[in-house]
Amino acid sequence: MTGFMALPAAIRAAIYMMGAVVSFTLMAISGRAIDTGLDTFEIMTYRSLFGIIIVLGCGYGAGTLHQINTRQWRLHLVRNLFHFTGQNLWFYAILYIPLSQLFAFEFSTPLWVALMAPLVLAERLTMTRGLAAILGFVGIIMVARPDFSDLNPAIMAAACCAIGFAGATTFTKLLTRTDSITCILFWLTVLQAVFGLVCAGYDGDIAVPQGAQIFWVILIGVCGLLAHFCITRALQPAPATVVQPLEFVRLPVVAFVGYLLYSEPLELAVFAGAAVILAANILNLRAEVISTSRSEV
Repeated sequence: MTGFMALPAAIRAAIYMMGAVVSFTLMAISGRAIDTGLDTFEIMTYRSLFGIIIVLGCGYGAGTLHQINTRQWRLHLVRNLFHFTGQNLWFYAILYIPLSQLFAFEFSTPLWVALMAPLVLAERLTMTRGLAAILGFVGIIMVARPDFSDLNPAIMAAACCAIGFAGATTFTKLLTRTDSITCILFWLTVLQAVFGLVCAGYDGDIAVPQGAQIFWVILIGVCGLLAHFCITRALQPAPATVVQPLEFVRLPVVAFVGYLLYSEPLELAVFAGAAVILAANILNLRAEVISTSRSEV
């Protein structure tokens, strides 16, 4: 662990983000497996209720439950409103469009983070980060190739979920300055359980998961918490505009998953776009490592 902590902050953030990549990929598989048996609000409700049990259990075992507080409740509320909106749009889109296209749209999140971070976090939008964001956007267009003449609801949901995730990432970074991971994850699960119950139960009918759905809901809950744990840990040592683009690695991973599990075609444009996105990430990561090394001298 000492050797891990000796690594540059940007490298440690990259390792944590790889954990998030695996978690989000498993969430996508689980969302497809549930199919239309549960609506997105019900999925979020059961995921969050199960998450509360995990957070309280882990917090109790680690002796960190005392870190839960209400000092930043307004920031937690805003952060989770952003995430709840983005996650529901994500679960909706995942049923109707190819995984690679959904993830490509989602990867516009760093562009929104780059715009939000200077306003919310007072982070500098350097020329290198700006260039990396532009390259990433070019790669996204190459992969997604959106048909603007036919913007169906699923495509619009996939495009808009990135704004919700960007807001969640930005405010998570802000919260890491004052609150512990246990506190952040506790309010994540509690607030989103409340949001889910309100939205799922407005019509007086909340479906209960049956059979295999129970397994997939539990997997979504575990992977969702693990993903947020990894992202939160990644955001502690590194700027949000560096952490978020690292999720681009999900693109080639999910393209192969879509091919193997759902017979979605492996298109050259996906890998060409992924190469451009990877180049943008390397540019951004290298600049951050150099900057960190200079500041430590």
